[in-house]
Amino acid sequence: MYRICKSFTIESGHMLLKHPGLCRFPHGHSRTVTVVLASAALDEQDMVCDFKTIKLALGAFLASFDHAMAMNSADPMVKNLEAMKQRLVLFENTDPTTEVLAERIFRFLQGELRSGRTYTDDRGLTYRFPAGLVLERVRVTETDSTWAEFSPD
Repeated sequence: MYRICKSFTIESGHMLLKHPGLCRFPHGHSRTVTVVLASAALDEQDMVCDFKTIKLALGAFLASFDHAMAMNSADPMVKNLEAMKQRLVLFENTDPTTEVLAERIFRFLQGELRSGRTYTDDRGLTYRFPAGLVLERVRVTETDSTWAEFSPD
């Protein structure tokens, strides 16, 4: 198998309603989101996948978390923050832990791989995920010494 990895950096805040300690209060992290893709064969350009394809597929989705506050939809503080809807990301009755965020990103990117969609960059060049590509895992760091990872196995 061939493997590639693409990382992104986002600044994101969250509140963990179910947490007994300080994490229940608003706080933020400089997060690195890392995706690992694999293929048994290289494409016609001798690549697993063009890194630009990954960037185009995930860019807007990850931007929705950047400088945003992620919250459990059941948190009573949600009503106080509704005015910032544009930068509020709700997780339905679930705390937006790093583990949950890793899974959400994985599921989104998995859907993009399966969609067969074509992506166009700002120069008009088109990109597409090659057939046979496997999304192995998504890792999200929370601090310099902590991370969570999601893979379907």
